[in-house]
Amino acid sequence: MEPLQQTEGDVNISPKRTKWQEKHIDAEARVLLKEDARYFLKQSLSTPCLNALRGCDGIYIEDLQGRRFMDFHGNNVHQVGFANPVVISAIKKQLDELSFCTRRYTNRVAVDLAKKLAQLAPGDLNKILFCPGGTGAIGIAMKLVRLATGRHKTISMWDSFHGASLDAVSIGGEAVFRQNIGPLLPGTEHAPPPDEYRCIFGCDKRGGCDLSCAKYVEYILEKEGDIAAVISEPIRSTPYIPKPEYWQTIRRACDRHGALLIFDEIPHALGRTGKMFTFENFEVIPDIVVIGKGLGGGIIPLAAVIAREDLDIAGHQALGHYTHEKNPVACAAALAAIEYIEKQNLVEHARELGEYTLKRLIDFKNRHPMIGDVRGIGLFLGIELVKDRIGRERACDEAESVMYAALSKGLSFKLTMGNILTLTPALTITKDEMDEALGIIDACITEVEQNR
Repeated sequence: MEPLQQTEGDVNISPKRTKWQEKHIDAEARVLLKEDARYFLKQSLSTPCLNALRGCDGIYIEDLQGRRFMDFHGNNVHQVGFANPVVISAIKKQLDELSFCTRRYTNRVAVDLAKKLAQLAPGDLNKILFCPGGTGAIGIAMKLVRLATGRHKTISMWDSFHGASLDAVSIGGEAVFRQNIGPLLPGTEHAPPPDEYRCIFGCDKRGGCDLSCAKYVEYILEKEGDIAAVISEPIRSTPYIPKPEYWQTIRRACDRHGALLIFDEIPHALGRTGKMFTFENFEVIPDIVVIGKGLGGGIIPLAAVIAREDLDIAGHQALGHYTHEKNPVACAAALAAIEYIEKQNLVEHARELGEYTLKRLIDFKNRHPMIGDVRGIGLFLGIELVKDRIGRERACDEAESVMYAALSKGLSFKLTMGNILTLTPALTITKDEMDEALGIIDACITEVEQNR
């Protein structure tokens, strides 16, 4: 067996998964999982599948046995919850009116969505391009900065994920996507991501963050001299929340050296962090922001590139000539999702409930020696498990045990980097539901600590 790699996705092949399946998967699900393995190409992080689903609604997913799980993963598509009735109604209505828009034509709902995003985005981020998925949107952004700057080099972060196509993999930083596929795009420089808890520059030993990681990005910009863009998630999926000064330093450095700043907000835009856009937490405005996942209301794939007005320079060139560029059904879903977020005050709800939850997690840390760190913003939270707090060795085996124990009690979440419990519930979650989930996590950590 190939060695297991710890990435921003959890391990899909392990003895613990096999053991959990033996105990919790019934005959019907086993048949379907066997068929799935027969017909789908296998790949890390996706196959073999854990279980089979028959339903989803609100914060819940439901398997073939009728068991419901609170989904604190959701592939980050479920800002408005699964099967949101407002989004479904908008989709049904649009299907009856205009189900597809042939290229070279436009349609009212696509224009309305572009207008809405331009209104929501701060500054002069008001030029839009749609495509079916986040990976394609990243490709569009990369091509646009090449045209705008006349340069091709980029700086991105190790351990980052920006999509699975060759160009996105080149700027990404995960070995599970990069290895064994031959030459990647030239000029894709990488820097260590901000992480005060595990700072590669040792800031934790100097009394706290001194922005060494930001200064390193600035150093590369200066030495290379011809970087087209810095491309990064404003907050990694670990999640570590950098100081506002981190992005402010890099913003100023980009301006000095003629580089553009691209924020990949595909997983976390649209309210998750207590702001409509994640970068608003850092008081900076990028030149381009890419959003996706939840944009389609948790139902239809849709991504968007939102760029500065003066970057509308590619009228002579095809940036993303996608068949479903202005898909009216996807756009209707997106408009309905955004309107639902606004009418239900989900951005504010995420901020308030996130603050409450983080206080609960700090209490967990005080009671559980296995918890090395807790962090988060809005409904984007993480619990980092360690062997001990002094050495900070990642407690990957223990984290996996916690994950499967939680699944057995009706809570699903993702492991990041092998040892971080990442919690990203639907923004529609109630305080009572959050308390129930936190109770499960507390009990499962206690159970694993007692059995170590």
